[in-house]
Order: sequence, then structure tokens, then C-alpha cells
Amino acid sequence: MRQILNIDHKNFAKKSLGQNFIHNKFFLKKLSDLIETDNNTDIIEIGPGKGALTEFLIKKEFGTFYMIEKDNNLYHSLKDKYKDDENIKIFNFDALKFDYEKILGSKKVIIVGNLPFNISSQLLIKWISVKKWPPFYSKMYLMFQSEVGKRIIANKDSNDYGKISVLVQSRCDVKKIAHAPSNIFHPKPKVNGLVIEFIPSKKYQDVDFEILQKITKSAFEKRRKKIKNSLDLFSEYFEDWDEKKDLRPENLEVDDYCVIARKIN
Repeated sequence: MRQILNIDHKNFAKKSLGQNFIHNKFFLKKLSDLIETDNNTDIIEIGPGKGALTEFLIKKEFGTFYMIEKDNNLYHSLKDKYKDDENIKIFNFDALKFDYEKILGSKKVIIVGNLPFNISSQLLIKWISVKKWPPFYSKMYLMFQSEVGKRIIANKDSNDYGKISVLVQSRCDVKKIAHAPSNIFHPKPKVNGLVIEFIPSKKYQDVDFEILQKITKSAFEKRRKKIKNSLDLFSEYFEDWDEKKDLRPENLEVDDYCVIARKIN
């Protein structure tokens, strides 16, 4: 999803880019108020679109404001609009391929994004799988399709709890901060959105993320099966295998998966 300031023929939402623009200014102000910054904060906005949320964010304190916009027409509109502000830098680039390291200074960084639904999970995994941890950002405020958002913040023993829940929560403390009904977007999507705050955690920073991905993939590909079937290859790394082998993947804590990953590493 992306934001809208006004409608024009040149910048209609592109389905191929997963664009749905927010037009509700009350929601945009509410979201902006929830985002914490100071003059030592660099903001990276992913997919600013026509700059509706940007209009609120630039009123906040910040060091440098970076925008990454893949849509060529929207990029040029934003570039022209902010051409006289040296603290605003805009890149015409795919956020999935962008090298974030090249723009980082010594300031703390937050990532803000009304993410296109078709690549939201890919972007999130990109940002939580960076080798250096804690990462280059101190917080992220990201919009997801509601179904995806629920899986990200789900706790064990829930039907929503799965691979992405474990992977994300092994890296960040997560919290839902805003519900985004579908009627605040144009064009109106078939689903609602959910804004989640991510704060990097050091609790499992020694866990090899690639190993954790392999374990959770093995577990949740067969989520209806007991772990004595889906995680049998990892049974030797459980201290209490006999007690847990009849559980299902959603019954294990994030800590259980991380403990196994640590032992393999």
C-alpha cells in the first residue's frame, strides 16, 4: 500500500506495484503522531507515493529524510517538490534491492513504510536478516495487510502463529500500533491494514538467522503434524524431546526454536 495526496492522471495507482494510496488525513496525522523522532533521527520512508504521510513526517524533528520510491513518475514529482530542501534526499529505486548501508551516518535511523502488500514480507525479512545485529535502524513502523500483520505479532498456540512469527520475534519486539480500515485507501483494497512497530532486540543476536529459517521452514511446512515428524532431524538438540515431541509447531515458543538454532550453530 502507498499514500495519496491528490489524484492526477499521470500518477494513478499501479496494480503491478501494489499501490493503494492513503487519503484519510485523520489517519495520517494519527500515524505520524505515533512515530517518535528527534533532531538526531534519520527517517527512511519506503514508497512515499504522492507524499501524503511525508507531509506530516517532515513537520517532525529529524536529521536527514530519505525517500525510496520505485515509481518513476512519483519519484520525479517528489524530487521537484523537495528540490530546495537539502535535508531531504530521494532515490528512484526498488526498496528490495536498495543498499541501505550507503546512506547511513552516525545518527539513529527509523524506517517508515506503507508497504506494497505484494512485497511486504520480503522487505521485512530483508531488514531482519542483516548480518550485523543490532541493525542499522533503531525502530521500524510498517504497514502490512491485516492477515500478514496478525501472523507477525501472533503468540504461540494461535492459528496465526507460524514461521514469520518466530523469525520476526527472534529479532524484534513487535507491537500493533494502528488498525487501517480498507476505506482509507484509494483504490480501496479488499483487506484492511495493520501498522506494527518493530524494535530490534539483542536477546537472540547470537542465533544464526539462516539456521533458524531452516528449522522454522521444516517445522511449519508440516504445521498439522506433531514435531516428532516435522522436527525429527533436530530431536537431538532438544533437552526435553520426549516431553515435547507430541506438540505441534505452533505450540513451541520462539525461545524453543532459538535454543535449537544456537546448538546447531
